[in-house]
Amino acid sequence: MNITPYALPGLFLIEPDVFGDSRGYFFESFREDKLNALGITSRFVQDNESKSRRGVLRGLHYQTPPFTQAKIVRVFHGAVLDVVVDIRTDSPTFGKHASIELSAENRRQLVIPRGFAHGFAVLSPEAVFVYKCDNYYSKEHDCGIAHDDPQLAIDWRIAPEDAIVSDKDSRQPLLRDATLFTTAEFKCTETARE
Repeated sequence: MNITPYALPGLFLIEPDVFGDSRGYFFESFREDKLNALGITSRFVQDNESKSRRGVLRGLHYQTPPFTQAKIVRVFHGAVLDVVVDIRTDSPTFGKHASIELSAENRRQLVIPRGFAHGFAVLSPEAVFVYKCDNYYSKEHDCGIAHDDPQLAIDWRIAPEDAIVSDKDSRQPLLRDATLFTTAEFKCTETARE
């Protein structure tokens, strides 16, 4: 398993070593000790799974303190364009985004720290998306940013008229109007949980 920094500070790309033969394949999809060696010490407490068809665009989602979430995301079936936006107001990369194609074929995973909004667009006929979270879902702390915010200028690799977006996601605010926080605000809540 190779874990390397990716695109923005705090993001890590996981590329597993896949062992295959005539029976199929095997790979380790999660190794806490290897993450810990890189300073990633999140304790993951919830796994989520979604199935979507081509053109579905979910996001950009995040939770506010004290329910901010770090995530490890991957695709079990199909392919998506995964996108994250740095929403830490005190970060030198605030408002910047990174994207990567995740698929069942490439088996890549992305480690997303707290302080990032997250979303994905389905590129294949259908996709099963799975992810780990280091904090529980809280409806009261659930927030989002408009996926089509011109300030972010995200290329979702699907035409805007073909994007299938939920009512909730179609009403999300622009980044400049969103509920945001500093790194210190969610670091305090991390310490309180430990």
